[in-house]
Amino acid sequence: MQVPRPTLGHIRGLAVASLVANLGIVVTGGAVRLTGSGLGCPTWPRCTDTSFVAHPELGWHGAIEFGNRLLTFVLAIVVGLTWLAAMRYLPRRRDLRWLSGILLLGIPAQAVVGGITVLTHLNPWVVGAHFMVSPALVAVAVVLARRTREPGGPMAPTVPRPVRGLVYGLFATAVAVLYLGTVVTGSGPHAGDLQARRNGLDPAAVSQVHADVVLLLIGLTVGMLAAVWATGAPARARRAALALLLVEVGQGAVGFVQYFTGLPAALVGIHVGGAALTLAVATWLLVGTRGPAATADEVPGAREASERSGALTVGGVAPARPAGLTSPLRSATDPQ
Repeated sequence: MQVPRPTLGHIRGLAVASLVANLGIVVTGGAVRLTGSGLGCPTWPRCTDTSFVAHPELGWHGAIEFGNRLLTFVLAIVVGLTWLAAMRYLPRRRDLRWLSGILLLGIPAQAVVGGITVLTHLNPWVVGAHFMVSPALVAVAVVLARRTREPGGPMAPTVPRPVRGLVYGLFATAVAVLYLGTVVTGSGPHAGDLQARRNGLDPAAVSQVHADVVLLLIGLTVGMLAAVWATGAPARARRAALALLLVEVGQGAVGFVQYFTGLPAALVGIHVGGAALTLAVATWLLVGTRGPAATADEVPGAREASERSGALTVGGVAPARPAGLTSPLRSATDPQ
């Protein structure tokens, strides 16, 4: 019996499931750290020197850390199904295959970095790198989900070039905010284990730097919101900019409250999950400012950006286009 081919709707559902699963791993990983269970399984890849599973003598810390490791297998199943669906989809879409493949490869990469954190006894810099892998996979899952709503083929900006530059700067700032958050955590009390060393930085000083970059991110988002409305950007870009601003304000409020209330574990956990959500929405905004090349000319200023990025030049001079061809991107055939 022939197995039915997956549809774009199936791949989209699996991509969303992969997104949710990666966000869940961020939250459970934060729980491991906030409960001091980072070394609940004192070695890797085994939980102890003689067993892959946690024993009762390891207590609840061992159960929490081992449970988090088991959730990696759930994530692997979801992402594996996503990759299989992308590989079996017809007509073939190289973009879907590549994005789902990156998600799949990200799981062993995350596991290896997680193992290094254990073997280095929760070195705060390695722990920070371990955290950053998950938001990166969250971003890839958002892009994959978005691509299932778009035809295969070349993409082009749907906003003027200055707005596109603004969204790139905003996204880079969001990544910086996440990384600085790991530095702040590495200097504070939630190191994952009572014996784990901190990074030695002054918590008040790095918290101030982190807060300053957060305010910069909010300012850029306000500017982005004004820009997408003023330039007539697609509705999806306007919705994403508004959603990002709301998430950032909420995330900033939680951050300030947790700082001035002594960093209670519950609030820190919410803040960790909110950090990954912030990058997810920032990615949604980034991909919302481009679309299929055939529609790029519909947005003021996007046609010129599309032509600049797509025209081939010889000796610095763009060759003449055949009559009736409005954009070189329109005639490009689907490489998939």
